[in-house]
Amino acid sequence: MPKMEKKEPMTAQERPTSDFLAIVVVENKKEIMTIGEIKGALHERGFGILMAIAAVPICLPVPVPPGYTTLFSIPLFIFSIQMVLGLQAPWLPAWIEKRRVKRSSLEKIITKAAPWLKRIEHRMQPRMTYIGVHTWERIIGIFSFVFALAIALPLPLTNFLPGCGILIMALALLNRDGVTILIGMIIGTIGIGFTMIILVMIWMGVSMPSFY
Repeated sequence: MPKMEKKEPMTAQERPTSDFLAIVVVENKKEIMTIGEIKGALHERGFGILMAIAAVPICLPVPVPPGYTTLFSIPLFIFSIQMVLGLQAPWLPAWIEKRRVKRSSLEKIITKAAPWLKRIEHRMQPRMTYIGVHTWERIIGIFSFVFALAIALPLPLTNFLPGCGILIMALALLNRDGVTILIGMIIGTIGIGFTMIILVMIWMGVSMPSFY
């Protein structure tokens, strides 16, 4: 009988992002984690994983308190600038790294996001790999900076599409899928267009629906 080849276990780099995020939360036994500890556990995947984890809460279709999206836009601004500048590893200021996050809260976000993260990842494959990862990072950084501007605005419904654009680009970067990166850029750009329409309507004094 021919010998069956033993399948090697997947490394952290090969695991889907949705699985990797779940493992990081499960393996961390602390009830309270700092942003720095989360970054330390994820940084081996570079900017993609950190951009994704910052964008996930923005994309969840749940009611959020005022200022919520503005808070999450801060790390997106920081990472996007670093990507444009070509930094090799993500960096966060100490005051952000010391911020605490409840493990239960992070687990809820990841559990809620996991099913559709898996659906997105299932459709990804290495494409347009002739464009280097660092080149893609710089391009994504430019788009993410612009998208983060829309996310930072305290206007309901204007941050969802830019947030989804960043999330899709980040996941596609991790999977080296250039085609899906372009799709993320298009989705985020549509969101920017929608934001501009809302801003122009407000400037013209057009009365907005009650949720505005």
